[in-house]
Amino acid sequence: MKIFKFGGASVKDANGIRNLAAVLEITGEKKLLVIVSAMGKVTNGLEVVVSNYFSNRAEIDASVSEIYNYHYNIISEVFHNNSHPVFSEVQKLFKDLSYFLKHSKSKNHAFVYDQVVGYGELASTTIVSAYLSEVKIKNKFLDVRSCIKTNDNHRDADVDWELTQKNILNSVNPNEITITQGFLGAEGTNNFTTTLGREGSDYTAAIFGYCLNAKSVTIWKDVPGVLNADPRYFSKTQLLHHISYREAIELAFYGASVIHPKTLQPLQRKEIPLFVKSFENPLGQGTCVGKGVALDPQVSCFILKKNQVLISLSSLDFSFMMEDNISAVFKLLHKYKMRVELIQNSAISFSVCVDNKFNNLEVLLGKLRETFKVKWNEGVTLYTIRHSKPVEILAISKGKTVLLKQESRNTVQLVIRE
Repeated sequence: MKIFKFGGASVKDANGIRNLAAVLEITGEKKLLVIVSAMGKVTNGLEVVVSNYFSNRAEIDASVSEIYNYHYNIISEVFHNNSHPVFSEVQKLFKDLSYFLKHSKSKNHAFVYDQVVGYGELASTTIVSAYLSEVKIKNKFLDVRSCIKTNDNHRDADVDWELTQKNILNSVNPNEITITQGFLGAEGTNNFTTTLGREGSDYTAAIFGYCLNAKSVTIWKDVPGVLNADPRYFSKTQLLHHISYREAIELAFYGASVIHPKTLQPLQRKEIPLFVKSFENPLGQGTCVGKGVALDPQVSCFILKKNQVLISLSSLDFSFMMEDNISAVFKLLHKYKMRVELIQNSAISFSVCVDNKFNNLEVLLGKLRETFKVKWNEGVTLYTIRHSKPVEILAISKGKTVLLKQESRNTVQLVIRE
């Protein structure tokens, strides 16, 4: 059996849904589990609904209606018969969503978030499954929440692997096509919806691949595969034909956005290859992540992160920066949700490059000043280069101010002020 995963960009409109069916026709797979994300930017729209639930309840109905109308317009374009059951099925989903929003008294943001955003995946898979049936691609619809069981850590739930594998083996027929949702699970006690973290649909594909001992997992994207650099920032990029599990995990750790970090580990355990391919060119080679050579071709890989903060600390009395000091710093970084991208320390100084995603920088700096002398630079760019050549480092840093450089055998990191 094989696993296919289609992201939101692949089903953002009626043509995307038709193209998904065409990919299944072209590849000719009959023993298949297909995971589909929410359509387009629907998850973002549902996050607005969650925000309205807590701070602007008068706008809830309007924000839900906007998302429903988006789906309704796609259905109307794909299904010419207005009496097709899919219209009422999707309408019922949004009625259920509205009922929850009206009657829920919960003040737990993470809980409400999970109950709301999951309707994006439920709507998209309902539509895709119905359309595949319409074009004579026989399939079975599966509610993933009946299979993937988790704890109640909403928005970033941990999977109960033993129970999940049992449920999947009991629910999935390996000799047919099954359509199900990414990103979602259900906590075992009360069966409330949980989510596996943003971009968790890739992780869902890996979970099913692991539990079904799949032959392969393919993630269909709007790019030809994994590139050695982001084409938005680098004019010359190359397609990586093959990446080892280890190298892919390193790239994911440093922030390469094509592969979700949690996706690779369960696949590596069973040596299940992961393919990244273009849904616009399904017969293209794409990228294979698997056992074997680290990189093919052997080229440098560039990862760029903008709008970072470089914080430099030193002790007020010029004492050594020892383990107790550094431990206190990391506790504060964790408390204020600062993702650490790079660290460097000497006898009397400690530098850290962080992502101020949650806008907690000012309060963090205030706490650090109580113990340390603090300097910082906002709006810096972090470059991470794997397997770099000296000429490439010079080209990146030319005409710019390098605030920090760190180099190991295979990785160079530069914090640069543009």
